[in-house]
Parts: sequence; structure tokens; C-alpha cells
Amino acid sequence: MESNHHNLDRATVDDFGREWQRFDQSSVSSAEVRRRFGEYFALFPWDSLPRNAVGFDAGCGSGRWAALVAPRVGRLHCIDASAGALRVAQRSLSGLGNVEFHVAPLDAMPLPDDSMDFGYSLGVLHHLPDPAAGLAACVRKLKRGAPMLVYIYYAFENRPAWFRLLWRASDLLRHALSKAPFRLKSAAAELLAACVYWPLARGAWLFERLGGNVADWPLGTYRGRSYYAMRTDALDRFGTRLEHRMTQAEIRVLMGNAGLGEVRFSDGVPFWCAIGRKI
Repeated sequence: MESNHHNLDRATVDDFGREWQRFDQSSVSSAEVRRRFGEYFALFPWDSLPRNAVGFDAGCGSGRWAALVAPRVGRLHCIDASAGALRVAQRSLSGLGNVEFHVAPLDAMPLPDDSMDFGYSLGVLHHLPDPAAGLAACVRKLKRGAPMLVYIYYAFENRPAWFRLLWRASDLLRHALSKAPFRLKSAAAELLAACVYWPLARGAWLFERLGGNVADWPLGTYRGRSYYAMRTDALDRFGTRLEHRMTQAEIRVLMGNAGLGEVRFSDGVPFWCAIGRKI
């Protein structure tokens, strides 16, 4: 962690900056982006937001979700600890006049406490040294009753034992590969996308077409995604040094301790997306 004691791991932040510069998501079809956006935001209470709502994207990365959120709200603050990632977001969101950009870790977001109408943090909290402190920092910025949407890596508690064992084996590879220089782990991720992600995804697609159940098929969720998404996520998955995984029960406690009530979970992929309102 940095010497100034911010709740971030600098090597992880730098790697994500390089990742979003390499995969800025500009090659992903709008249909695929909208479909995945619908999965992540399935629980989001758009209809209950105030007129011209002001909110934040905590850990915006390339800005791929902000591009679909900003047109629906009054103002959106895009915050990321990586200056490189934020440059990608600024470029991709340049046509939107209601977005503000801030280079800052979550525990130093330059927003007044109790001021935001909504917030979301997707795929970020599990990469922090202290996810609980990161979520609490986000919730402090919300007005009472405002919704907060999160996506946190699941602990495979809804998967069979063999699936969890397979993941543990893959995690050994991640631990080794994530410490390599970016160019090396980027090349390894390309190999994994071609030799693991794509064959398993296409196998799931074919098996489903033949009437099979692919609910527990490894990487089966990629059967309808582009090869670009597989390349991006292989680097994301195996190139990231710091990763936490939580059960739904643990995330519920995390959200409650951060000051969120009325917590609900999406029952579909990706696991787990959850929403709560500031108490």
C-alpha cells in the first residue's frame, strides 16, 4: 500500500491503468455493452432517482458503464485512482457534457459527504486492501435513502465442489502470473483467452444449442460474449495482484456495516451484484 496510507495497492492500480489503455472497450459492440450493462444494473432503481440526479462512479476504469449512466442523470462524477484509466474514460466520454473526472482513491473522493443522489462501484471493492473501508467511504458521500450499487467477486458458494477446486487451481496461476511484468502477463493472458476462454465458451455455446445445461460450465458465461471481452477479462482475472472474494452473506454484512439497508441481490450473473440504500 502507498506510504500516504490511502486504501489502495499502487501496483494493482497501475496494472489496471495499463489494462484500460490496452483494452479501452472501443471495439466492443454497443449491443454487447448494453446487454452487460443490463446485467450489472438490473437492480438499479432508475425510477426513484430525483430529477437531474447527481451521483458517482467509484472506480470508473474505461468509463464503459458511465457512458450509459450519464445520459440518464443530471451529473456524474467519474473517479479512479489511475490517471491512465481516467484518460481513457475522458476520451470515450468526451461527447458528454455532464461528466466530471477526478483522479483519486475511494477514501479521498473530492465530493462532500451526504451530497450524492446515487453511487455505484462495479468490480472495484474486491481489489482494495480493505473493501469494507472502501464501501464505507462511498456511502459517506450519499444522501440518506440514496441507492448504492456494488459488484463484488463471489466466492463460488453457489457452485459445486469440483468447480471451486478448479478455481483454486486457476488462482495458483493468477498468484504467479500477476507478479510478472505487464508485457509478459499480457502475452500470457492472450494465450489463455485463445486456448482456455474461447474453447470453453464455444463448447458451452454448442452444448447449450444441443439442449444441455451450462449453468456450471466453466467460463460458460462467455458463450455469448465477444473474443475481445475474453481477452480483456483474461488479463483482468490473471493479471491482478490483489483480489478478495466474498459470499453473498459476507457482502450483506459488509453493506450493513457501511450503513446500507434494504439490501437486495441480483439472482443472475455476474455474481454478486447488490444494491442498498443509505440508512
